[in-house]
Amino acid sequence: MKKILIAIIALATISCGTQKTAQDNSTKPVKETVNTPELKKAPEPEKSLAQKVNGHLLGKATKADLMNNPYNSWFNPRYDAYQVDSSIAQEIGTYMKDVDVRLYMGTWCGDSKRETPMFYKLMKEAGVSESKITLITVDRSKSKPVDLVEGYNVVRVPTIIFYRDGQELGRYVERPRESLEKDILKIVSGQEYKHSYQN
Repeated sequence: MKKILIAIIALATISCGTQKTAQDNSTKPVKETVNTPELKKAPEPEKSLAQKVNGHLLGKATKADLMNNPYNSWFNPRYDAYQVDSSIAQEIGTYMKDVDVRLYMGTWCGDSKRETPMFYKLMKEAGVSESKITLITVDRSKSKPVDLVEGYNVVRVPTIIFYRDGQELGRYVERPRESLEKDILKIVSGQEYKHSYQN
């Protein structure tokens, strides 16, 4: 039994060693195979998961969705026409490095149609990547899609919620108190701020 065990171990040791291939008389060098770890691919741009329900978007969407028919009829002109206060936008950009945003809006809502294009243009001017913004389109009751709305206390749209390290910094609701830029600067810089429906 002991001899069989020794023979098996010897065989395993020989077979686990490096394999050498016979070289022919040519001058070609033998290529050595080196195992390198597979590189991770860069993340793909976020894809829209929104569905059209009665002509309106419902669910997780993207800016690109709003720039296409039929939403581009209101999104693109407002985006192009909005004049961003660039000095405030730069200041906002300095605070947005570690901030994530959830933007709740309805493609059926006049306030959303007004504020959303301006918000996206402001974020672009501030140097904020679109990947930091989660766009969620809701129904008229603001209760669907349930998994994206429940627990976020969205009563009016647009509601733009700013987070740092998972903690809510504040929210911009429906319209500005002063201006879009000034209101958002107050939120992300930690200044005292109450949205339009807070006393």
